[in-house]
Amino acid sequence: MKADNVDIGERWYIAYTLARHEKSIAHRLSLENMHCYVPLYSETRMWRQRRVEVSLPLFPCYVFVRMRFEARLRLLSVPGVVRLLTASGSAIIFPDEEMDALRSLLTKWKATPCPFHSSGRRVRLKSGPFAGLEGTILQRNGKRKLIVTLDLIASAMLLDVDTEDTVLCHEAASSSQGRRGALVADRLGLA
Repeated sequence: MKADNVDIGERWYIAYTLARHEKSIAHRLSLENMHCYVPLYSETRMWRQRRVEVSLPLFPCYVFVRMRFEARLRLLSVPGVVRLLTASGSAIIFPDEEMDALRSLLTKWKATPCPFHSSGRRVRLKSGPFAGLEGTILQRNGKRKLIVTLDLIASAMLLDVDTEDTVLCHEAASSSQGRRGALVADRLGLA
């Protein structure tokens, strides 16, 4: 997971892995000097009548890898890597801007995995570092949460938000265009 000496020809790709192998694959890739990223979240589990804090992948079975396309055979030879994510026979390139947005979103907000939801009201964040980010608002235990999806891997995450930081999408549509792309939920009803 090295961040320095990033080659200009390198792009972010998404590797599909065996279940529960994400962190070990990321460790092996970092040993081979391949830059990778596995978004994690913390969860408390009960084991043998004691609470244990564990770090789990936010997007199970996916590892983001920054590499040249020519290095795909080296990636695919790592035990546990099943394949690169593809669309129409071509490997999907995850945009640098979306990776930067994802990383900064996860450093500032606590996120947890979430299945896709079709219910809920579409909102756009109107202030803060993620102003313009859209998602579906969900109320759980009296708290508002924002469901944000990553379209390329068909996964979603929940973020805690303040009510005053959101505006309904039909109200926001007239004001400005929000940030769309991989972090916006077209599977949640966005056209």
